[in-house]
Amino acid sequence: MPFPDELDPRGVTVHSYRDTWPTEATELARDLATLVPTARAVEHIGSTAIPGMAAKDCLDMMIIVADLDASGAEPALTAAGYRLRPEPWNTSEEAGGRTWPKQVFAPPSGARPSNIHVRTTNSASTRLALLFRDHLRADPQRTRWWSELKLAAAKHTTSLADYGELKYPAWHLLMELAEVWADETGWTPLLP
Repeated sequence: MPFPDELDPRGVTVHSYRDTWPTEATELARDLATLVPTARAVEHIGSTAIPGMAAKDCLDMMIIVADLDASGAEPALTAAGYRLRPEPWNTSEEAGGRTWPKQVFAPPSGARPSNIHVRTTNSASTRLALLFRDHLRADPQRTRWWSELKLAAAKHTTSLADYGELKYPAWHLLMELAEVWADETGWTPLLP
């Protein structure tokens, strides 16, 4: 759940794609890589990473590490003002038939809206985050469909939780299509 300073009084606002998102993500990735030198990679994921995608103005970044506990990510990010999100869905997730640990951080208070996901190289959830991004980057029609769904969901609720619930069933269908695309194209995530 958002921290109080992250709450938008207007509720959920989905914006048309912004050309500034890739540059902002590159700068944030550089900062995160400096903070977490054990990172194997820092990736821009989520909707703001997909050209043409409508999205909330919140950068999703993923720090990929070999081992979550040994990475030093939590103390490094916390020392820089990032705030660990404590909810169960921000500490583990189901993917590939098992539960994978993860961490998600909010930005320092007053900083650019972002979610910083820390996942391991071998995690099926790391693969899913990259598959979502790469599949939609490769298919502009599906990017338009997903954008339309997000815009419609945002029109029907001001609650971030309800917005997520509205998208959830469609996300499963989208990821089934993404798996077909991955099989057809031979896609595999480029992990260090």
